[in-house]
Amino acid sequence: MAESMKGLKRTHRCTEVSNKNVNETVTVMGWVQKSRNKGGIIFVDLRDRSGLLQIIFEEDKCGSESFAKAEKLRSEFVVAITGEVAMRAGGINQNLATGDIEIIAKDIRILSEAETPPFPIEENSKTKEEIRLKYRPLDLRRPDIQSNLILRSKVVSEIRNYLAEEGFLEIETPILNKSTPEGARDYLVPSRVHPGTFYALPQSPQIFKQLLMASGYDRYYQVAKCFRDEDLRADRQPEFTQIDMELSFVDVEDVLDVNERLLARVFKNCLGVDVQLPIQRMTWAEAMERFGSDKPDLRFGMELKNVTDIVKDCGFGVFTGAIENGGSVRAINVKGQGAMPRKKIDALVDFAKGYGAKGLAYICINEDGTFKSSFAKFMSEDEMKNLVAAVDGEPGDLLLFAADRDKIVFSVLGALRCEMAEQLELIDKKDYRFLWVTEFPVFEWSDEEERYKAMHHPFTMPMDEDLELLDTDMGAARAKAYDIVLNGVELGGGSVRIHQDDVQEKMFKLLGFTEEEAHDRFGFLLDAFKYGVPPHAGLAFGLDRMIMLMTGADSIRDVIAFPKIKDASCLMSNAPDVVDPKQLEELCLKVEIPEE
Repeated sequence: MAESMKGLKRTHRCTEVSNKNVNETVTVMGWVQKSRNKGGIIFVDLRDRSGLLQIIFEEDKCGSESFAKAEKLRSEFVVAITGEVAMRAGGINQNLATGDIEIIAKDIRILSEAETPPFPIEENSKTKEEIRLKYRPLDLRRPDIQSNLILRSKVVSEIRNYLAEEGFLEIETPILNKSTPEGARDYLVPSRVHPGTFYALPQSPQIFKQLLMASGYDRYYQVAKCFRDEDLRADRQPEFTQIDMELSFVDVEDVLDVNERLLARVFKNCLGVDVQLPIQRMTWAEAMERFGSDKPDLRFGMELKNVTDIVKDCGFGVFTGAIENGGSVRAINVKGQGAMPRKKIDALVDFAKGYGAKGLAYICINEDGTFKSSFAKFMSEDEMKNLVAAVDGEPGDLLLFAADRDKIVFSVLGALRCEMAEQLELIDKKDYRFLWVTEFPVFEWSDEEERYKAMHHPFTMPMDEDLELLDTDMGAARAKAYDIVLNGVELGGGSVRIHQDDVQEKMFKLLGFTEEEAHDRFGFLLDAFKYGVPPHAGLAFGLDRMIMLMTGADSIRDVIAFPKIKDASCLMSNAPDVVDPKQLEELCLKVEIPEE
């Protein structure tokens, strides 16, 4: 039967006890990791969030009652133990922070008994993730998960302290808001008081933080909960946390400076990693040309090479056909993989097709300099030599080619270089390579909707020198937008916002909004701007992604206390779930589930 605390107080967490406490009496509390009865002496490994501590029960020192309780202990029992700190008699355990000491128990209280858990509570668990997420409170006891969440807390504290020192005010913005669909789908919340109407959960605090700038709070930040009803990936969740900020009377350089110093401080104080400042910068156009991605991983090479001019008159119809249709031919050089078996190359072709490619051409350069290729018969010897030279090909290399519209070629080769780096173990996970990607296009073309859409959002300011392009070549206009990228992952992004009426009106018009539609969606922002708004800019970090990268976790699910799985459901609580019909009645809602 569980016992009460009865006024007993914990004096130390497990790893707060050290050899400096030898001969002192301490009280520790936690979970039993393991119990071993060696006959006359019982060894217990006690665990709390700080780590493990070894406890020794000997009947002549703790008494028969306490010894009898110790004999009952099993994994995950919750106990309070009082005893004397001693140096280990059985040799030092170098793997434990408390490996040179042990507690000679005098008294024990069993605060809670436990059933046998469905999986071991241990680091780097091999248990299926579905089982661990179903029993998430048990999973959260694992030391590696606890370490992740402790780091997360430390990072947030560090960010708060830094931003306060930089003159930022922490201000909360509403969770229940008006739906302004432009981007991902909103999560909608029906209103009981106003039947037939809905709130939307925020995809970001974007409009409200701009309103705060119009209200004179010139440096705002928030640890903001955001929601997007979209398909999940390893680094996405339906609800996520942003470090959100906005600044007045600034331009691009000011925002980048504040955030570079923020990153340097967080990584130094929380990980002991020095971030070299200033952080490297690259325009969006250069990133796409060199890496096929607007979030390039700089920890390895394999940069894209544009060979369009070299093959434009060759006899290989796949290449020339792509060029005639306005596309390009580009390649990557996978050094030292010229002897890759055909089966593996075929697997790479299938991988490329998953990113929209119709196929993948290749050249294997043998050690004697001869070629084995999927298209050599369509090319002259000189054309092949020129092509190999353009991609810096050497004996033993594997050259991979994609030919299509630029968008597809970039997507295919950008993903392929990362896939090859993973397969060939070229990535140093302890290397943190930051990059600012700047000068994004203002607009991107949507094949699905056959119109230009805002690449970021309708409030993003074009670069001053590109304003005239809004009238003549809107697709070429660049934005005062910037993303911070770490090791091939977009950590965050932001932009300078539009604060001039004429530019904002033009932006809405180009995006296909009528004046009435713009006012219907964003009227409360536009009305506020009529009364004087300062130039302003902002940025938001994805906190979950940042912690994932800092801890080396494979998924953001490992750095969120209670995550959802890929279908946006919670295996632990069974959310989302059906509700009482009376609740739907109060909301004037009727549910009709379509037949499959």
